[in-house]
Amino acid sequence: MSALTVSYLLVGLPVLAAVLTLGVRRSPRLAAGLATAIALVSLALSVVGLFVAPVRGQVVSQSRGTLQVGEIEMPLQLGASPATAAVAAVVALVAAAVLVFTRWYLADDDRLGQFAATVALFTGAMMLVVHARDLVLTLIGWEVMGWCSYLLIGHWSRKESARRAAHKAFIVTRVADIGFVLGIVGLSAGAGSTGLEAVVAHWTSSSVSPWLRSLLLALVIIGVLGKSAQFPFQDWLPDAMEGPTPASALIHAATMVAAGTVVLAQLFPVLVHADGARWLLGAATAVTMVGAAVLALGQSDLKRLLAWSTVSQVAIMLSALATATAEIGPDPALFHLWAHAIFKSLLFLTIGWLSVVAGSTLAVALRGAGNVHQLARVAWLFGLLALAGAPFVVGGLSKEEVVVTAYEGAITSGGPGVLVLAALLITVVLTAAYSTRAHLVVTAPLELVPASEDADAPRDHHAGMPPAPVLGALAALTVLTVIGGLVLVTGLFDLHGASLVWMALTLLLILIGVGVAYLARGSDDPRSSFFRTARQRALADAGLGFDTAYRTVVVRPVLGLARVVAFLDREVVDGYVRGAAATAGIAGWLTQRGHRREAPSAGVGLVALGLIVAGGTAVLTWR
Repeated sequence: MSALTVSYLLVGLPVLAAVLTLGVRRSPRLAAGLATAIALVSLALSVVGLFVAPVRGQVVSQSRGTLQVGEIEMPLQLGASPATAAVAAVVALVAAAVLVFTRWYLADDDRLGQFAATVALFTGAMMLVVHARDLVLTLIGWEVMGWCSYLLIGHWSRKESARRAAHKAFIVTRVADIGFVLGIVGLSAGAGSTGLEAVVAHWTSSSVSPWLRSLLLALVIIGVLGKSAQFPFQDWLPDAMEGPTPASALIHAATMVAAGTVVLAQLFPVLVHADGARWLLGAATAVTMVGAAVLALGQSDLKRLLAWSTVSQVAIMLSALATATAEIGPDPALFHLWAHAIFKSLLFLTIGWLSVVAGSTLAVALRGAGNVHQLARVAWLFGLLALAGAPFVVGGLSKEEVVVTAYEGAITSGGPGVLVLAALLITVVLTAAYSTRAHLVVTAPLELVPASEDADAPRDHHAGMPPAPVLGALAALTVLTVIGGLVLVTGLFDLHGASLVWMALTLLLILIGVGVAYLARGSDDPRSSFFRTARQRALADAGLGFDTAYRTVVVRPVLGLARVVAFLDREVVDGYVRGAAATAGIAGWLTQRGHRREAPSAGVGLVALGLIVAGGTAVLTWR
């Protein structure tokens, strides 16, 4: 089986699963079982893809036919490379784990079939983005993911908060996508083709305008910032926690927010020559990674803590693309994507299990919940170690690569390397602090509280242990979190090796973060020491008020403008039409009234008068 065959199957199988699952959605258990079975087949195929992947530095692609639209060629190619094979494998792994977990977590949900179908379609769209060698295919996968995220976040649509979160996510990402679409169109129009190879070849040539290249890449980056929940679009992702935990695991770990990293990695040969676009990306990610880490530290809900950590971690992987030199390439960012998908899916699924036990994802309710099972404690511990970037676990190895990449970018001329490197080092301390806080809360002496009506978990039928398949999925993710760094020996990622000096420095920063959080714990949650007043804690939970800022700066002006346009259309433009219609109506009414009031004698007189006038005219003419 060739690498290209695997690519086509990895894209096609999830789409087929979505169609078949939707067809049997009235039998929820059958639908979820079917989606899970096909996901496991896809996972097996992705493992095969790792063995048949091209050698390092090579990309194989194939077109099933080229479309000609005006002067634009659309080769509609799919392709494979070592890095895409690795990313596809982790996407398949997370999707399979999420579906296995979903069958238990949403066992009594009357819309389980629809949820499973959406997860399958979401996976297929991400696979399309990963394997696309054509910008049209990239755009299709990109937009389908946006639609699927709306459905998954709003799955519990009976809740007003879930509906609002889904609408907010859809609108914010769609606004940012305006830039993405314009950028893709501009890149394709300039190259005369949507094929990735043609686009890269054209826009890396010396004949193109540097400012136009930076402008088009900046537009693409705006779309990426929106989908990846980066500043100033970051606020939609924590609100997306209103969706079921399996949806959060999928969106945060291996799809949607990570898709921008894949797209920019494909366009990296162009990005590395676009200094303005790199500065935009570097500045946005530097602000995001630090700000999101601070907010993660102050969350009262541990699921939202993980959400803000995702915002920060995605900023870290994107920052590698902003600072990487042409020699280093995009693989450090893709490696961190790979690592993040593993440990973040582990953390989300673990907190989903613990929320079933505790009845909520609030820190006060989850206090001590990790003590219910040894696997929960171990999974939570190693997931947080990877999140904090501890040495040798998968997250630590990938973060070291990003730090070294930023350092190399900082010592070269130009680029945002210094800014990004400083932000990274600050983020290391903050990440260690909030990871320590999350561990102290969950492993504290057992204090479970009764389930509340607002709990983010199903109810009584879940009390107890998850079934063996769920425990197996969590155990597998835990093992990969510990030994996943062995992927480096396969050569799938083209990396230049970590630095022992930077490893020692980041370890010192991690220990500082851990120590600060540990000393701040007192007899309570360390959050109380970092955010001392109720106002500060409320502000952190509210994301520093960005939701209010959106409404004040964007929503109200747009609605006000819409009202003005509606008034002008109704009272001015339509006024002429209504005036003409009224005039015609009045004239018709007067004519009708005059006609109805005419007597027969008046009619005869008028006819006679007409004959006299006509006769006189004839006599004068004859003379």
